[in-house]
Amino acid sequence: MALRYLQVFIPEDERADVDALIEDKELIGTWRDDVDDNRIVLHLILPAEETEAIMDSFGEEYAGSGGFRMVLLPVEAVLPRPEEQSADESSDDKEDEARKAGRVSREELYGDVSDSVVLNRAFIAMAALSAIVAAVGLVRDDVAIIIGAMVIAPLLGPNVGMSLAATLGDLDLLRRSLVANAVGLATVSVVSIAVGLIISFDPSVHAIVSRTNLSFGDLALGLAAGSAGTFAYTRGLSGAVIGVMVAVALVPPLVVSGMLLGAGYFSLALGAGSLVLANVVCINLAGVATFLAQGVRPRLWYEGERAKKATQIAVILWSIMLAILFFVAYLTDAVDPSTL
Repeated sequence: MALRYLQVFIPEDERADVDALIEDKELIGTWRDDVDDNRIVLHLILPAEETEAIMDSFGEEYAGSGGFRMVLLPVEAVLPRPEEQSADESSDDKEDEARKAGRVSREELYGDVSDSVVLNRAFIAMAALSAIVAAVGLVRDDVAIIIGAMVIAPLLGPNVGMSLAATLGDLDLLRRSLVANAVGLATVSVVSIAVGLIISFDPSVHAIVSRTNLSFGDLALGLAAGSAGTFAYTRGLSGAVIGVMVAVALVPPLVVSGMLLGAGYFSLALGAGSLVLANVVCINLAGVATFLAQGVRPRLWYEGERAKKATQIAVILWSIMLAILFFVAYLTDAVDPSTL
C-alpha cells in the first residue's frame, strides 16, 4: 500500500470544522499540533489514493482563509504496518475517483509531471546523447545499443505533460510541455542529420529500413507507449523504465529520418518522419484517454468546463492529424501494403 503524509495548516479560529472533513475517511494515523502564529497543524497518514478527496475537501473549506496551506510527502515505511483495506470496505462516493482508480492525487500527479517538464542544459544534452547512441545502434543493427539510447532519452515528461495539460485545460503546462518536446525532438533531429552528413551507412540495414514505413503495428506501439507512460505517473511509479517505451516510439524513427535526410535519401526520410509524427499523435491521444479513464479532472467546476473544451479540441486535432498522416503516407506509398 502506497502511503502519503499530509500536513494541513489551518487558522486557529476555524479548527472546529476539521473533524467533519476527515470523518469516515480511511486514515492510518492522525494528530494535531498548535503553532505560534494562531494556526494548528493537522498531520495525516493515509493511502495515496485517498489524498485527492481529502485535499479537495480541505481546499473547498479553507481556500479563502489566510494561513491555510497543505504539504504532501511520500511515506517510505510505517510501523506498525497498516492493514490492507478489503474491496467491500471501500466507499462508493463519487468524489473518491482517485481511490477507485487506484491512483495518486491530482496535485501529486501535477507536481510529478510538472517537475519532469524542465528545459535545461541537461535535458538537451541527454537528448543529443540519446541520438548519438541510437545512431550507432542503428548503423550497427544492434538492438542492445538502441535500447541503451532509449534509457537516456528524456522525452516521457514533455509528452505526458502535453496530455495532462489537455486534460486539465492548463495552458501554462501545455506551453512548457510543447516547448520542451519541440526542443527535444529538434535536438535529436539536428544531431542525427549531422551524423548522416558525416558518416556513410547502408540504408538497407534492417534496423533502419524497418523504420521507414508506417504500419498499424507502429500505431499500436505509439498508443501502448503513451498509455503505459501516463499510467506510470498516475500510479506514482518511476517513469524511468516506462519512459523507454515512449523513447522507442520516437527516437529511433526520428534518428533514422535525420540520418537519411543528411545522407540524401529524401524519400525514405519522409517515410520515417511520418512515423515520428504519427507516434507523437498516438502517444498524446493515449495519454489523454488514460488520464480520463483514471478520473483525472480539475477540482473546481469552472476549471472543469475549460478542461472539457481543451480536451475535446486536443482529441479532435490529434485525430485529424493522425488520419491525414496515415492517408498521405498511404497515397505516397510510405505505407508498405504488406505490413497492413
